[in-house]
Amino acid sequence: MTLRLIGAGLPRTGTTSLRRALGQLLDAPVYHMSEALAHPEHAPTWVAAIRGEPPVWEEFLAGYAAGVDTPFSTCWRDLAAAYPEAPVLLSRRESPQVWLRSMEPTVLTRTRETLAGGNPSDPLVALFGSIFTGVLTDLDDPAEMMAGYERHLARVRAEIAPERLVEWQPGDGWEPLCRALDVPVPEEPFPHENSTADYLLRAEARRRATTARRE
Repeated sequence: MTLRLIGAGLPRTGTTSLRRALGQLLDAPVYHMSEALAHPEHAPTWVAAIRGEPPVWEEFLAGYAAGVDTPFSTCWRDLAAAYPEAPVLLSRRESPQVWLRSMEPTVLTRTRETLAGGNPSDPLVALFGSIFTGVLTDLDDPAEMMAGYERHLARVRAEIAPERLVEWQPGDGWEPLCRALDVPVPEEPFPHENSTADYLLRAEARRRATTARRE
């Protein structure tokens, strides 16, 4: 199996919904940060790739038909070069402000907690410390976060040919994806998953489980 689509969008741009939708359209697994968390043995490979030492992608990503979210999207440039026939999907929100409001209580909070309290030798801690390399320079500065978001969009738009680039935001549904992949539009509604409320419920469950293990 080869990659048929490369997701370049940052977290909290509908990537969990995209993972499910693309999995349905391609009838194959789609890489996502949740996949990296489920396979901590992948973390050193991603960290090395982010630092400029990519693996043989066809071996590392064997079995996946696409990828969205970090750490996949952190390596969008190298992946786009490795799979020149695959469309590049730039998922985004309607504004930097909306994106940051979704990031702050979810991904940013978990990243800060992981880096502050994690074991430096834990491969997932190293991964959390790398996933925004070259994209977001200061996770505690809202203005810089929004500027980094806009820089990222501008870089992808500048480097990917217009006929290859697919821009998508929550609410756009199936059509842009189906056009890019040349597949029929499903009859069922587009999936809507991992709202901020859903994310926070899972975060609370993780905290309770961690507390119970320590008691």
